[in-house]
Amino acid sequence: MQNPSFAPMAPIIPDWPAPPHVKAFFSTRQGGCSQPPWDTLNLGSHVGDDPAAVARNRERLQQQIQAMSSAVASAPSAATPQAVFLEQVHGCETVVLDAPAGQQHQYQQMPPLMADAAVSRRVGTVCTIMVADCLPVLFAHRCLPVVAAAHAGWRGLAGTSGTGVLERCLARYAQTVAALAQAGSATRAGTGASPSVLDGLAEDTLVWLGPCIGPTAFEVGADVYQAFVQPGGLDTAVDAQAAGLFTASAGAADDRWLADLAGLARLRLQRLGLEQLHGNDGTLPWCTFSQPSRFFSHRRDAARLGASGRMAACIWLDAPAAAH
Repeated sequence: MQNPSFAPMAPIIPDWPAPPHVKAFFSTRQGGCSQPPWDTLNLGSHVGDDPAAVARNRERLQQQIQAMSSAVASAPSAATPQAVFLEQVHGCETVVLDAPAGQQHQYQQMPPLMADAAVSRRVGTVCTIMVADCLPVLFAHRCLPVVAAAHAGWRGLAGTSGTGVLERCLARYAQTVAALAQAGSATRAGTGASPSVLDGLAEDTLVWLGPCIGPTAFEVGADVYQAFVQPGGLDTAVDAQAAGLFTASAGAADDRWLADLAGLARLRLQRLGLEQLHGNDGTLPWCTFSQPSRFFSHRRDAARLGASGRMAACIWLDAPAAAH
């Protein structure tokens, strides 16, 4: 029998028209050294796994990042690209990872930043989101050196008063684009500051939605339904489009629903004017719950096995964007 520590990783590479200097992937549970129930590529240090195994698995993640990167080879002064993990709290906070190129190591020397999304314009700073049913969302600009990643569980996605983690992440992303324009890094018209989060940016913003728990498995209660369908309270108007992404759960108690998490995220993104949405379309191949040999799933495994591992979505700038 092959030692699982030597099994290859099987990352999912986004199928989207991102420019060559944007690198991204999503790890599966394959290719690590953790023992059940974290077998094998668990990247979470907070789920009860052996810390030594997690450290080795994160080294495997780094190897994948380096294998996909050309920045170090083309720019000897550049440091090795580094995954920057966050302390995710199912909220809306977004951080900008702006350590200069070659100084990304500072993030490994400090406690993880408490946030659920990250934006970067620095070569080699790898925005890293961990998930095990929640939705990872990656962003890239077609022309400017800006990338972002968000962790969208239902709480963070819903947020408050219609503003959740995606809206907050995109606001910081837009601010970063505006800063590049003001610094003279952007020569394309229409990328300057704007009172609208994505005014003038939507056509150049690419989005990729990774695997998450699917609409046939994500059973939720009335609190989740109301957070999206009547976020202002029971006396407010019903959001018919959001309501269409919930299905009454057959055979379950009243007020139990099957929710389409990826669909709810797509709806939020479309309302922000984004149309270039790729990846998770809510079909079975994207469902973490339904594929135990490929994906970790907290909903599936925590009750049955006592714990579940974590996967990661990573995105970074491999080299400076070409001038336009």
